[in-house]
Amino acid sequence: MADSSAPDGYLDAASTEPPHAAARAALLEALDAGWADPARLYGRARATRMLLDRARARVAGVLGARPDEVSFTSSGTQAVHLAVLGGLQARRRAGRHLVVSAVEHSSVLHAAELHEADGGEVTAVGVDRAGRVDPAEFAAALRPDTALACLQSANHEVGTVQPVAEAAEACRAAGVPLFVDAAQSLGRADVPGGWSLLAGSAHKWGGPAGVGVLAVRKGTRWRSPLPADEREARRVPGFENVPAAVAAAAALEAFRGDMAEEGPRLAALVDRIRARVAADVPDVEIAGDPVRRLPHIVTFSCLYVEGEALLTELDRAGFAVSSGSSCTADTLRPSHVLEAMGVLTHGNVRVSLPRGVASADVDRFLSVLPGTVARLRGAALKAPDR
Repeated sequence: MADSSAPDGYLDAASTEPPHAAARAALLEALDAGWADPARLYGRARATRMLLDRARARVAGVLGARPDEVSFTSSGTQAVHLAVLGGLQARRRAGRHLVVSAVEHSSVLHAAELHEADGGEVTAVGVDRAGRVDPAEFAAALRPDTALACLQSANHEVGTVQPVAEAAEACRAAGVPLFVDAAQSLGRADVPGGWSLLAGSAHKWGGPAGVGVLAVRKGTRWRSPLPADEREARRVPGFENVPAAVAAAAALEAFRGDMAEEGPRLAALVDRIRARVAADVPDVEIAGDPVRRLPHIVTFSCLYVEGEALLTELDRAGFAVSSGSSCTADTLRPSHVLEAMGVLTHGNVRVSLPRGVASADVDRFLSVLPGTVARLRGAALKAPDR
C-alpha cells in the first residue's frame, strides 16, 4: 500500500487521483537529470533520452505492449483524439464508418462528431441499464466499410466494466481495429487484450496532470491527423516533457502494485456505500453494474434534489464528490452516460474512492448524506412556486 493517505473527505478519484509519492520523487529527480533535448546527440541529451526510453518501457510493461508501441502525449484527451482520428485517417480507403458505444468519454464522442462533420458515418451502440454494451450488438454494428471501433475498458461515471475481450474478438474477425480508452482502469485493473490502439491519462493513476499515453500496436494502420513532426515516433508533435513522463511511469508501476491490496479494500467500501445509500436514503437509484465494475466508483441519483445543490452541501460538510460526467460537470447538461442507460439523471452523485482513503471517511460520508438529502428535499417543498 502507498505510504500516504488520501486527503480527508476527498472522494473524487475518478476525476483525478491524488499525486502518488512515487510520482513526486521521480519528478523531482528527473527535473534535474532530464531537462535536455532527448533528440540531440551530446551526453546530457543522451542521458535524457535514456530516461524517456526507460519510462516508455515501464509503461509498456504495465500495458503488455512493446516500448516502441507507446508514446507520451500532452493529455489523455490528446491521446484519445490522436488514436481515433489517426485510426480513421489511416483507413479511409477501407471506409468511413466509425462504431462507438453510447457511453464513451466525451473526448471519443467529440472526435466522432468531427468525423461525422467531415462526411463520415457514426454508429453508437446502446447499453443496458447497468451501462454495459451487449457484445452481440457491438459485433452487429461492424460493417465492411467500418474503419474503426471504439469501446472503453470501463465507464468513467458508473464504473461498469465493458466486454472488451468479446468486442476485440468480433473486431478481429471483421478485420476492424479496436480502440480502447483505458483512462479510468489503467493501474486499477488488468489491461484487456485484443486492442489495436489504447489511451490513458497519468493523473488518473496519481501521475502528473498533462501527460497521456497513446499505444499503437505493431501492424495497426495509423496516420497522424496533425502536421508532421519528428517527435515520439512521428505520433505526437512537440518537445517531450521528459520529467513528467518519468513521473507518470513511476506512478503507474507503483499504483498498479498498490491496487493488488487496495482494490479489494476499495471494492468492499463501495459495497458498503451501495448498501447503506439504498437503505438510508429514500427515493434513490444506484447506477452501474453491482458486480462487473471498477473497485472504486459508485454513482446514485436522488429524486427531488438538484445535483449541484447536493454537491454544494456535501462540500460544506467537507466532502469532495462529483455530479454527472467529470468532463462536462460545469455545463449543467444531464449526463449522456446516465441518459443512455435509461436511469435517473436528476440529483446524481458520483463517489470515487482514492488510494488510501480512510474507512472512517466513508462512514462519516454515509452518516452525513441522509440528513443532507432530507434537508434539501424539505427546502424544495417549502420553496414557493414560480
